[in-house]
Amino acid sequence: MRLVKLTDIVGYEKLARSVMTPDYHELLAAGSILKPEYVSKLEQLGITEVLIDDTKLKPEQVQILREDVEDIFREKVRSVLERHVYNNNAELEELSKTADRIITEILEDDNVIEQIFDLRERSADIYEHSISVCSLAVLVAAKLGQPKKELHNIGVASLFHDIGLRYLDFSYTNRTIEEMSEKEQIEYKKHPAYAFSSFEKEKWLSKESKLMILQHHERLDGSGYPLHTRNLSLQSEILAVTDVFDEMICGIGCKRTKVYEAVEFLKVAKGIKFSEEVVEVLLDFTAVYPAGSLVMLNTGEVGVVVRQNRQFPERPILRIVKDAQGKPLEGEKFCDLLDVHTIYIEKVIM
Repeated sequence: MRLVKLTDIVGYEKLARSVMTPDYHELLAAGSILKPEYVSKLEQLGITEVLIDDTKLKPEQVQILREDVEDIFREKVRSVLERHVYNNNAELEELSKTADRIITEILEDDNVIEQIFDLRERSADIYEHSISVCSLAVLVAAKLGQPKKELHNIGVASLFHDIGLRYLDFSYTNRTIEEMSEKEQIEYKKHPAYAFSSFEKEKWLSKESKLMILQHHERLDGSGYPLHTRNLSLQSEILAVTDVFDEMICGIGCKRTKVYEAVEFLKVAKGIKFSEEVVEVLLDFTAVYPAGSLVMLNTGEVGVVVRQNRQFPERPILRIVKDAQGKPLEGEKFCDLLDVHTIYIEKVIM
């Protein structure tokens, strides 16, 4: 922690202590980043010095579920689903309560509806995929004002939607369907039906959840499977959109892609294959370039994404690490793409 004159602020330092008025009204909270416009405003108010955090501004990832909580849920799902067979669903009923715990974890955060989240590409794992889709679908449903009963139905369907993949005896990770043999393609496209059959006679699972499980690969233009139906409920559309997005960034039934590529895919497909409303809600809280991404700007400079700008997920705050000639910077330089309209991210390096 260091006391610094306002005239010596470079920009984007982190406040170590709140800035207060003489009558103890908080102007800026501790932890706030001193953007240039904030510095100008403080100068106008007669503030001359601030306490800043000496540590470098590091990428600050914002996740829907805390990592430790997600780990607990994932291992719970894994332990049950790995033992599951068609005629042994007693544990699955108990596992359905995990969906309610995820819903509670998400909605107890008062700021959850207003945040942008850093969703990162990762290796394929159907249990992690189930937890991720559950989190995404519940958040989308909550933003769409779905009642508590529907949040439960969507959460449970999301947890179990890919259980049919456990009955496939070939690899479907980081492979497109077109790369599979004809026999594999037929089997892969049956996995929603396998999952539906597994739950069809279970009374503890609602009809709505069963339908979502069956329809999660259906598309509005009829190009989906296994039924090729165009008639989807809003809940099925929510699961279809969140599922395909997460599949793309982890590589289930497709080649793994970068987040921005999955975002572009949904932008092109909305209103054609997917509900426009659902896609827009998902993209509204998805960081196009997650914190920690290494990107190249149109200026030739290279930067690391450190923070997101609310309502402008495509224009984050960067720490520049290399100049236009590719030389590492000695000092700290930050670039808020919301303030500099002529600069934009040209490509993601990693």
